Order: sequence, then structure tokens, then C-alpha cells
Amino acid sequence: MIYITELNEENYNSFTKTGLVLVDIKAEWCTPCKVIEPIIEKISTDYFGKLSVGKLDADTARELTVKLGIRNIPTILIYKDGEIVEKSVGSTTKEKLTNLIESQLS
Repeated sequence: MIYITELNEENYNSFTKTGLVLVDIKAEWCTPCKVIEPIIEKISTDYFGKLSVGKLDADTARELTVKLGIRNIPTILIYKDGEIVEKSVGSTTKEKLTNLIESQLS
């Protein structure tokens, strides 16, 4: 089972407001985004109950991505209680993302 919430400009702020949250900012046409998609899905199950995972389509949420200062995708943002505490831009590995998450859990 995959635990990923589809985000948009209406639910983004409330989703990232509390707890530890990972947001995958992506687009349908983005090949590196497709490559890391299975990694994000696995993280959503591995950290179920400890981390909320959401994905935001950069093309359908242009105003929000501009507001967040997103210039390249994929971009992974990790929030802790509403504040961005980690950021990963471009293709990444499960190990790198796990290390970012673990640093926030400890």
C-alpha cells in the first residue's frame, strides 16, 4: 500500500503544517521525477506513522511553486511543523532521502 497525498494549492499549507512531512514536487513530463517515484512510494510505506508524504504537480500549482522558489524538479522538501528543514533538488537515492528523514526523526 502507498501512503501519498495528492497536494494542490488548496491543501498544501494544512498538509505541511504539523509533524514531519515530505513533499515531492514533480511533473508528468519529468523523467527524473518518474525515476524517483518508486523511491518516494517506498518511503511512504517505510515511514508510515512517522512521516506524511505528499506530491505536488509543478504544472498545476504554478503559483505555489513560484512562491516556494522551486526552479528545478524534482525537488523534495522536508517540513517539520510547518518549516522547511531539508531540501533535495534533482535526482536522488533512497539512501540520501532516508538520511535526511532520519536526521529529522532523531
